[in-house]
Amino acid sequence: MISTPVLFSLLLVVDSLHFVFARLLLPQADPAVSVFLVLAVATVEVGVYGLATKRLTLQGLRPHLAFLAAIGLLVAVSTRINYEAVAFVDPGTASLLAQTGVLFGLALGVVWLKERLDRRQVVGAALAVLGVAVIEYRAGEYLRLGSLLVITSALLYSLHTALTKRFGGEMDFTNFFFCRLLFTSGFLALLLLPGGEIAWPGPGAWPLLLLVGTTDVVLSRALYYVALRRLSLSLHTIVLTLSPAAAVLWALGLFGELPAVQQLAGGAVVLAGVFITMQRRPIPDRQSGHP
Repeated sequence: MISTPVLFSLLLVVDSLHFVFARLLLPQADPAVSVFLVLAVATVEVGVYGLATKRLTLQGLRPHLAFLAAIGLLVAVSTRINYEAVAFVDPGTASLLAQTGVLFGLALGVVWLKERLDRRQVVGAALAVLGVAVIEYRAGEYLRLGSLLVITSALLYSLHTALTKRFGGEMDFTNFFFCRLLFTSGFLALLLLPGGEIAWPGPGAWPLLLLVGTTDVVLSRALYYVALRRLSLSLHTIVLTLSPAAAVLWALGLFGELPAVQQLAGGAVVLAGVFITMQRRPIPDRQSGHP
C-alpha cells in the first residue's frame, strides 16, 4: 500500500496541473472542443475499468437521474469556463483564485444546511475576500475577465459538491464516478452545438488530450478520493491548499509566466484566509474546479 506522504505528493502534483493542462491545450484546439475530448477520454477509461472489474452495473440509476444531470451540468459549465479562462489569466493566478471555492462551500453550508460560522471562520472568510480584492485592484482588463471566469467556475463547482454531499452517498463509487463523467461529457457535447462547425484538433494534439484525460481527471480524482478516505476532511483540504504554489512553479517552468507581485500577495492572503476558516471544524469538500 502506498504511504500517505507519497500519496499526497502525487496528488499535489496532478492537482496543480489542472489550469496548466488547460493552457497547454489552448493552442491545440478550441477550448470547447478540447474540454469535451478530455472528459470523453476519461469517461471511456473509467467505463472500460468498470466493465473489466465488473463494478459497473448501472443498477438503480433511475432514481438518481435528476441528481446526476444536475451535477453533470454544473461540472460541464465549470470546466468549460476554466478552459476558456486560461486565455486571459495565467495558470498560477487562476489556481490561487480557485481557492475561493472553499468560501462558497462555507456559504452553502450556512444557507442550505443551516450551519453556523464561528468568529475565526468569519475572519478567515473576510481575509480571503480581501485577498481577491488585492488580486483585482487596478488589474488589467484581461486579468479581470479571467478572474471573474475562475471565480464563477469555483461557485458552480461548489454547488456540484454540495449536491454530491447531499444526494451522492447512496451510489457505489465506480457507478457514480462513471455516470458523473458520462453526464458531464454529454452536456459538454450539447454545449458544442450552438457554435456551428466544429474544428477538431489535428493528430498531434491527441497524445496531449489522452494525457490530460488520464492525469487530470481519472488519476487526479482517484488519488483525491483515496486520500480523502485516509485523512480527515480538514487536513485533506489544508494540504491541498499547497497546489496553487505548485501551479505557479509549473506555469513559470512551462510558459515563463509568473503572477505579478500584487497577485502573489493577494493569493497569499486568500490562502491564509482559507487556512483560518478550516481550523475549527470540517468544511464542505474542497472546491478545485476539476472536472
